[in-house]
Amino acid sequence: MDKVQELEQQLQEMILKNKELESQYTSLQSKLSKLSDELLYLRRVLFGRSSERYIKEDPNQLRLDFQGQVQIEEEKLYLQTRLKKNGLDRIATTQSAKKYPVRKPLPEHLERRQEIIEPNPLPPVGSKCIGQEITEVLEYIPGQLYVRQIIRKKYALKEGEGVIIGQLPSLTLPKSNAGASLLAQLLVSKYQDHLPFYRQLEMFKRSGIQLAASTVNDWCSSAIHLLEPLYEHLRKQVLACDYIQIDESTIPVVDKDKPGATRKGYHWLVRSPQENKLFFHYDKGSRGKHVVVELLKDFKGAVQSDGYGVYEMYEKKEGVLLLGCWAHARRKFEQALANDPPRAEYAIKQIQRLYQLERQATENDLTIEQVQTIRKEESYPILRDFEKWIDLNYPQVLPSSKIGTAMSYTYGIYQRLVRYVVDGRYRIDNNLAENAIRPLALGRKNYMFCLNHQAAERTAMIYSLLGTCKICGVNPVVWLTDVLNRISDHSILKLDELLPDKWAQLRQEELSVMTL
Repeated sequence: MDKVQELEQQLQEMILKNKELESQYTSLQSKLSKLSDELLYLRRVLFGRSSERYIKEDPNQLRLDFQGQVQIEEEKLYLQTRLKKNGLDRIATTQSAKKYPVRKPLPEHLERRQEIIEPNPLPPVGSKCIGQEITEVLEYIPGQLYVRQIIRKKYALKEGEGVIIGQLPSLTLPKSNAGASLLAQLLVSKYQDHLPFYRQLEMFKRSGIQLAASTVNDWCSSAIHLLEPLYEHLRKQVLACDYIQIDESTIPVVDKDKPGATRKGYHWLVRSPQENKLFFHYDKGSRGKHVVVELLKDFKGAVQSDGYGVYEMYEKKEGVLLLGCWAHARRKFEQALANDPPRAEYAIKQIQRLYQLERQATENDLTIEQVQTIRKEESYPILRDFEKWIDLNYPQVLPSSKIGTAMSYTYGIYQRLVRYVVDGRYRIDNNLAENAIRPLALGRKNYMFCLNHQAAERTAMIYSLLGTCKICGVNPVVWLTDVLNRISDHSILKLDELLPDKWAQLRQEELSVMTL
């Protein structure tokens, strides 16, 4: 009897051990699958195409055939041409006229500096000029520095009544010798052309001008401080819209508690697609929920974003409609192509159909009402079928796999993703915000970091104004030079006139009056 009990006990132990091994096997299989997915993804990133647009392979595409033609038609034509040139070919061959690229004329608005060249030697006396040949060559003069001398005459009044002098015009930075045009060039070169100040100073040295880096930093900090009221006015205008896009990106900031180290800060971008305006926001580098709460506390309307969790709280807020981004969802499925090709290909194909409808609406220049109608009649049925497909397939995939992650992400925010169909103004994705935030990513690769929170805040201000210039098609150097010259004397009640869109409109009106 004891022997039987002992064997039963051993059997139970073996059963438990077997279950433990099965559990370990399942866990190892899951890890192996996850690592395989990551390896395939990394290989795709390193060696594959970077485009997110998915183009399915044509199954009817011909393979390379090494038993094909010995000589293709182009080679035959080439040999015939060579034989004809050598006088060995007596047979007339037809050849289509070769198309050469046509050189575009240089813009008419550019200054023409004429250089007249007479024949050498000069023609005999009595010759008559019958025309001229004009060759235009585009030349470039590097940026030149010059000194603006403001000379104010003094006059002594008769009979000792005193002295009068011309009034000094308002200077951008009265306690410095930096002019508005120089400040504009420095700021645009750093924050739009991504040239750190030390590179610009090296360029000035080649012109014989030596400027201290600390001096230039102080100049630009003071100039951006002058623009702060304009930045605040821009913020109010963007947040007053009823449809905005929002995104965030990192910015390294020097950590004062750890000398030589930086901490990860965040800039938030808010863009109004309808008004063509945007602003960056910096709140001590935080990406926390409290930043969004403070930023959007009074906002009413539609907010479009990626799937970042802090926005979920607005699902419950009255007057706020959350919109998702199909570009992010598509990206997840694109990353899953190597993991589960059939499912990933199907998902990408359905998303392509949605984007194709958007492209057709743009190409045909449809009205907002027409776009809304097409979306409800054609896009919405695709969205409903896609949701059913995810609901059916998600239980069949490993949640930690790439395809599982893509389905989980998409299904988790599906309500937000489909809401763009309710209004023709809404975009299918958040790409406008992503595109606007790219200069920040390019900039940090060049000037590397911000020295402190105050510097990061100033960076947000200047990126906001220059970014709005870019989407309005305004020359930032011309705009910033004019604004820095005028803002000290400008009425705070008319700040709207200095924002890029209104500024460009008023400038165009002034030019129209001058040409009359």
